[in-house]
Amino acid sequence: MNMIEIILKKREGSILSKQEIDFFVNGYTKGEIPDYQASALLMAIFFQKLNKEETFLLTDAMRHSGDVVDLSKIKGIKVDKHSTGGVGDKTTLIVGPIAAACGVPIAKMSGRGLGFTGGTVDKMESIPGFQTALAEEDFLALVNQNGLAVIGQTAHIAAADKKIYALRDVTGTVDNISLITSSIMSKKLASGSDAIVLDVKCGSGAFMEEEKDAAILAQMMVDIGKADGKKTIALITDMSQPLGFAVGNSLEVIEAIETLKGKGPEDITELSLVLAGYMIYAGEKATCPEEGKEMAEKALADGSALEKLRLFIEGQGGDVKVIDDYSVFPQAKNHLELFAQTSGYISKIEARRIGVASQHTGAGREKKEDMVDLSAGILLAKKLGDVVEKGSLLATVFGNDPEKIKKAAEEAIAAFTIEQRKPEKERLIHAIIS
Repeated sequence: MNMIEIILKKREGSILSKQEIDFFVNGYTKGEIPDYQASALLMAIFFQKLNKEETFLLTDAMRHSGDVVDLSKIKGIKVDKHSTGGVGDKTTLIVGPIAAACGVPIAKMSGRGLGFTGGTVDKMESIPGFQTALAEEDFLALVNQNGLAVIGQTAHIAAADKKIYALRDVTGTVDNISLITSSIMSKKLASGSDAIVLDVKCGSGAFMEEEKDAAILAQMMVDIGKADGKKTIALITDMSQPLGFAVGNSLEVIEAIETLKGKGPEDITELSLVLAGYMIYAGEKATCPEEGKEMAEKALADGSALEKLRLFIEGQGGDVKVIDDYSVFPQAKNHLELFAQTSGYISKIEARRIGVASQHTGAGREKKEDMVDLSAGILLAKKLGDVVEKGSLLATVFGNDPEKIKKAAEEAIAAFTIEQRKPEKERLIHAIIS
């Protein structure tokens, strides 16, 4: 089999066979196929797309490109949650402790930042001492002990995805339904959980900007999960503006902690409670999602979810002082405030532009080898629909490199639109697919 012929075949829009897909996945994983040929095929897939059968085959090949985790030593129904990526999306850091406090074991593998979106592993590593690389037996023991553990995707789990994921990030081939589906579901199926709750974003800050595209993506992932015998539920949620106020690694962890203290922004709190409700339902600790949400609200109110966060951080070597003293986090040396140039209502905050601006600060990666600045990012002062006067603070840009901050500020200020008429409020949750 010849890689050039496979590239040409997909370039012309033909359907790839199981053998051809397996050849590509196995060859690239082993290093037998170079980056430039893999990039060419990814670009051909991006433009010509994969059909449903090809997507299933690609997911299966990537899933079996490495180890498949056995979580049978963990008691109970293990539930995984995954977001397709957004700006300011720190829900994993909130729903994990909430669901665990309600008796649902969460054994989660998370990734690093992809494009303009943040990665959970990067966020967690902003906590001094926090370890995301754990031996499998330690990972399983922590879930049994504390109900929650989060580790980075190892080279042995869906090994092909780790390489393809990094390559997509730097070749402009991120936002393709089949590539997103295979990336997410190969890891989810290989990670061993019994049930999966998916948060599929739509809007300007999502890979799928249109709700109809998000619905196609959600349905495809649900179909793959169900075909593998896993209870799979997808929520299509809004990403037309950043979620919460904080965008950037340590900034988002602080906002997650504030949310678990009951003092979080309205949108991140509501979405987290709904997602946690579905996780509790999927874990069979509630008879319906509504009951699950009620249990989630109680865990937030009585402090048990915050206590789970404390145990989670401590279990993975992190400094638990961050919960009460935010100065323990890495601190940016510089910041720049952005002010409104006119009065009116905030009619638009383009989430993608805020995400790109955060990436410019150093909080995200432009190349797969880049190190992220854990203290950098953007803290919004206003949300969609808020009234502003000329000179009102809109956002603050944080970072350590003055030139990067200046570039980020130019992008961030352009994300805001101020008009005289108050905009209609966007629905936070658009649809449920189960």
